[in-house]
Amino acid sequence: MQVFYTPDIQKITYTLNPEESKHAIKVLRMEAGDEICMIDGRGGLYYGIIDEPDAKGCVIRVIEKIEQYGRRNYSLHLAIAPTKNMDRMEWLIEKATEIGFDEITPLLCQRSERKSLNKERLEKIILSAMKQSIKAYMPVLHPMTRFHHFIEKTEEGTKLIAHCIETPKPSLKSKVAGKQKFVVLIGPEGDFSQEEVDQAKLKGFEEVHLGKSRLRTETAGIVACHVISLMKDE
Repeated sequence: MQVFYTPDIQKITYTLNPEESKHAIKVLRMEAGDEICMIDGRGGLYYGIIDEPDAKGCVIRVIEKIEQYGRRNYSLHLAIAPTKNMDRMEWLIEKATEIGFDEITPLLCQRSERKSLNKERLEKIILSAMKQSIKAYMPVLHPMTRFHHFIEKTEEGTKLIAHCIETPKPSLKSKVAGKQKFVVLIGPEGDFSQEEVDQAKLKGFEEVHLGKSRLRTETAGIVACHVISLMKDE
């Protein structure tokens, strides 16, 4: 079933915006009487019937609403340094949305090679992945933030920093049980500097590893999302 984003849906009838209307009628060739699925980004999942198949303003009649659809028993804020290759960053955003996270903050670190992002494009990727995987909650994409500013303002939750510096440290998996709110830091391709790790530890972040392999930045982000998801879904 096709999924459409309807952030301002409130009543029993709803008119899709021009972009979604055109996609439904011109691209998918949907007609009156066809059933569609809608998400509002705030936990609401809706089923509806097309009443007026207009490519400029398709009118939907809502027949069922499910609240808090797919709500997880944890929250995850992923703070990660963007990769130099934007294709890899976009892949990370897409796959992390499919797995599930609540917030993501691009970090500007000492060894960062990418210092700017197209936030609008990344938000479109989040929306597309959200619809594809039928997620009813819209993740928040924050503006790029300097590393030291981020660790200064982050106070709540289980705060973790994953890095490859060869020091004894527990696995991410060992820090998940019994916890509900997570903030995970992932560094750039050159990893965090020792200075950044030390600064994070002073602000209450705990060091963790993501396994025996040395991972690319985008892979590390996916592993962090997946480990927490698997552990909390047990």
